[in-house]
Amino acid sequence: MQVDPDGAERSGGETDEPGWEVDPDDESGAAVVATVGRQLRLRRETAGMRAAEFGVAIGYGEDQVYKVEAGKRIPRPEYLDRADEVLGAGGLIAAMKKDVAEVRYPKKIRDLARMEAKAVELLAYGDHNLHGLLQTEEYARALFEMRQPAYARDEIERAVAARVARRSIFERSPAPALSFVQEEVTLRRPLGGRMALRRQLECLLEVGQLRNVAIQVMPTSLEDHAGMQGETQVLKFGDGTAVGRSEGAFAGRAVSDPKQLRILELRYGMIRAQALTPRESMAFIEQVLGET
Repeated sequence: MQVDPDGAERSGGETDEPGWEVDPDDESGAAVVATVGRQLRLRRETAGMRAAEFGVAIGYGEDQVYKVEAGKRIPRPEYLDRADEVLGAGGLIAAMKKDVAEVRYPKKIRDLARMEAKAVELLAYGDHNLHGLLQTEEYARALFEMRQPAYARDEIERAVAARVARRSIFERSPAPALSFVQEEVTLRRPLGGRMALRRQLECLLEVGQLRNVAIQVMPTSLEDHAGMQGETQVLKFGDGTAVGRSEGAFAGRAVSDPKQLRILELRYGMIRAQALTPRESMAFIEQVLGET
């Protein structure tokens, strides 16, 4: 038996790692995993290998092989890499990693990630917790673990993995313009503990140095506040279209009508004008870090 760095056992008495189960309510995702599983089984059978023999060759248990081939388990990237080598697929199996990786994340998160990947500008105001793109893995996990009703362990791992993957937006080229306004309380609430908060604040200071990113803080002491109706976000795309959502407008639905978007942009513009400037905000975050 082998043990992965994350603690998941392989081969022999294998223990499934949370976060790689197929969501039965995600029909499109389940279809992708089922297709990959059928391809793996056909190639294995063509190569004349039994499931147990194949499992030994790639370092996974026979039960895991059956689950993957039946479309009941999402194969890890290294599973596909090893299968490609053992079956001599010449990269055809390994090429499935991108599609499989996307399926691991909940459908609504995949849809959001696709929109973020196409956006040229993002405007986001957060009042209860830090925006998902700004969250460290540690912070995100603590956040999901506190949800009620409680999430199952595999749901937490899928959600955390999806949230971390969205941070690739900071590596895009050309870089999108990203503007965040965060309530002061989101910088002080120690989700995950004091050290987790410190690492999160350090991450904010690092991200805030990027030329395409502006992070602003809305101090609790301010008397004027245009964001009392809740979180607001607008994504703008290269073709001139946009989509936005605000908790306190249009019944919380996502909107794309230019007239409705203007309302959200006006609200966000006022929030940003009332908040500390990006430079003042970085100094404020450093102060909070020093107090934590």
